[in-house]
Amino acid sequence: MGRRRGIMSYQFKEELAKDLGFYDVVQREGWGGIRSKDAGNMVKRAVERAQSQLASRNNTTNS
Repeated sequence: MGRRRGIMSYQFKEELAKDLGFYDVVQREGWGGIRSKDAGNMVKRAVERAQSQLASRNNTTNS
C-alpha cells in the first residue's frame, strides 16, 4: 500500500513547523526527520486552525 497524498499544502506545513519551532529539523533532514510528537502537534494545530476558521465563518453567516 503506497503513501497517501498529503492534504495540507507544503507552505502550510512549513508555516506550522516554524510556529512550533522544528522547521530547522525539516530543513536539515526533511519531513522524515521530525519526531512523531512534533507531527502530532502539527496535526493538532492544523485542526485547531480549521475549527477556528469554521467558527468564524459560522459567526459571520449567522449575523
